[in-house]
Amino acid sequence: MSLNNNSKRTVFYISDSTGITVEALGLCLLSHFEGLKLKQVRMPFIDSMEKAREAVEIINATQERDGVRAILCMTVVNPNIRALFHLTGGHCLDMFGTFVNPLSCELGMPANETIGMSRRVAGAEYRNRINAINFTLGHDDGITESGLKDADVILVGVSRCGKTPTSIYLAMQFGMRVANYPIIPEDLERNALPGTLIDYKDKIFGLTIDPLRLSKVRGERRPNSRYAELENCKSEVKRAEELMRREGISMLDSTSRSVEEISSLIMQQLSFKAAKNMLLN
Repeated sequence: MSLNNNSKRTVFYISDSTGITVEALGLCLLSHFEGLKLKQVRMPFIDSMEKAREAVEIINATQERDGVRAILCMTVVNPNIRALFHLTGGHCLDMFGTFVNPLSCELGMPANETIGMSRRVAGAEYRNRINAINFTLGHDDGITESGLKDADVILVGVSRCGKTPTSIYLAMQFGMRVANYPIIPEDLERNALPGTLIDYKDKIFGLTIDPLRLSKVRGERRPNSRYAELENCKSEVKRAEELMRREGISMLDSTSRSVEEISSLIMQQLSFKAAKNMLLN
């Protein structure tokens, strides 16, 4: 059986639960191989030997048809069921055997082999994210200063620099409670942060943007306005950056970064800060 005819290769996502986790892991791994096109088959709820044998028959028939061994991405708790899939001769990426068993040895305690454990954890995480989203939507664009003590992150920056999409992504992806505030011309005239944000400076991250890009974005919203004029954008960005530097606020340039990248950089800085505080305490 051929090993390298990738144009005909099939990848199976096999799970004793929904298969969401194993598919996400598999897609993440396969994304590192540019131009790779595989046929994909999802096999969720393989939670009995009978279902496993039926799945194995399909995998074997697929390999015979394709003339190349399949890739099997698995999150299956039962070792007997996992063993059946290993007998297919496919290339097995056994997430449980690869990660959970060695971790069990390292920790010196057995893993809980109840099916759906990750889903229980995901349920609590889901509720946390819903609460974070509600908080973030309720604190968008400077709507209120109430409850800022409960915020995990406060984003500031000139209007249209990407605060709202970044806030929502942080809430949805990481469960962060985010407030965001525009630095408006009145704040620049006062040369001070909006409202009472100075009391929460340790939570603040600043976003900045190239003035030319800002002018184009604002022009789509309010064409031919003072708000979108390049010179005005240059002035606002420069003065906002000066204000944030003076206040010691970390800044990220959103001009050529995706929301995902900006959010990850913010999470990185938060992690480093938390690690340092833990060492100090």
